[in-house]
Amino acid sequence: MDITTILGLLLGIGFLVGGFLMEGGQATALFELTAGMIVFGGTVGAILVSTPLEQIKELPKILKIAIRYKPRNPLEIIDDLVSLATIARREGILALEEKIETYNDDFFKNGVRLVVDGVDPELVRSIMETELSFIEDRHSKGAGIFEQAGGFAPTMGIIGTVMGLVHVLGSLEDPSRLGPSIAVAFIATLYGVASANLIFLPIANKLKTRSRQEVLIRELMIEGILSIQAGENPNILKQKLKVFLAPKNREEPANATGEAGEVNAETT
Repeated sequence: MDITTILGLLLGIGFLVGGFLMEGGQATALFELTAGMIVFGGTVGAILVSTPLEQIKELPKILKIAIRYKPRNPLEIIDDLVSLATIARREGILALEEKIETYNDDFFKNGVRLVVDGVDPELVRSIMETELSFIEDRHSKGAGIFEQAGGFAPTMGIIGTVMGLVHVLGSLEDPSRLGPSIAVAFIATLYGVASANLIFLPIANKLKTRSRQEVLIRELMIEGILSIQAGENPNILKQKLKVFLAPKNREEPANATGEAGEVNAETT
């Protein structure tokens, strides 16, 4: 589980509510059913209008990536590719065929299968890069849903506040109720702005970060698979692929096994 997502949400909401209480506010004043209905109901409605149903159905999977995503270690991917390169150099490209099914990542498996089938290197690159572009597009659409929610929520909050103020102005004959009524009206704005900046937009940014990490892994796979097809030396291949990583991330972890079969797919 990505603890930073949960921890960030708890800290953000906790400090906001805590600061309000320290200023003498009452916790019950922050809970207003009608404001929540207007802001969150309106935001969900706007999302449904602007987003195709097939993307809406993917929301649980998208949220899982933001909350429970476990990034893969690029060094393990490099070790797998080096292992395959060693087999290819010793036994030939066709020897990789029996290794294909030991991997769980379809992108990786399909790339190796194309090489085993003797597909032209340029066509292999074209096929894999096209698939990668569609993966990026799916990721972008997932993050886009939360970006849209981050734009709609504050607007719905303003709408809720205006509606509340209309109600207040319609009952000016009772001045004693003006203060509490105005306070309730502004709760909608609070809900809209807080949810956008603490929930929707941060989740969108987290999804973008995860997408960039996944794309890096895929690009590394493409380069490694094409290098295997070209018959490059495994040691040279290892150094070549480490260039994809930041210098501080190029060292082998102490418990790295380097064994093949470690490429596992995260849902994308």
